[in-house]
This record gives sequence, structure tokens and C-alpha cells, in this order.
Amino acid sequence: MKGFVYILHCSDDSYYTGSTIDLDKRINEHQDGRGANHTKKRLPVKLLYVEEYLSITSAFEREKQIQGWSRAKKEALMNEEFGVLPQLSECKNETNFKYFKEVI
Repeated sequence: MKGFVYILHCSDDSYYTGSTIDLDKRINEHQDGRGANHTKKRLPVKLLYVEEYLSITSAFEREKQIQGWSRAKKEALMNEEFGVLPQLSECKNETNFKYFKEVI
């Protein structure tokens, strides 16, 4: 069963990332306040981005990946700026990087 991962823009300027097997139904649920707690408190929402997968499992895995991303990285994805995605994944905290190197 195919699945979708999507990103919504909420009224408070936050993003919500979700996955579903029925995109139209799920977006309507969000818009009607029957979606996630995050979106029902931040209506209206606007669909900004969608990816389609062959399975809902793959879509759910991608949802979890994107949820861990920074706002800047999500915006680069939505703007199809794929070349900057690796740069937005780099560790910017030198202290954490030094600790990581010592542990290895």
C-alpha cells in the first residue's frame, strides 16, 4: 500500500511533518481540527510539500527522518535545494564534535 510524507505550514509559522496512506483525507482532517494536536492548535494549515512512497512503512521512516531536521534543512528540501542538504547536516557545535572524536 503506497504512502505519503507531507509537510504542512501552520498558522504560527511552524512546520508539521506527517505520513499517511490517504493524503486528501488526512489534510482535510488536519484542516478540520481532527489531525494531530500540533496542527489543531495552529489552524489553518497549508500543504507545502509531498513525497510519495511505495509503502506506508517507507513514508513513515522518511517522516521520522525529516522530523529530526532543522527548519533550514526542511526549507531547502521544500525548495528543491538538494545540493545544500548535506551542508545543513554538518555538526556546527565544535564542542560536541571534539567529544565525539575523543569517544571514537
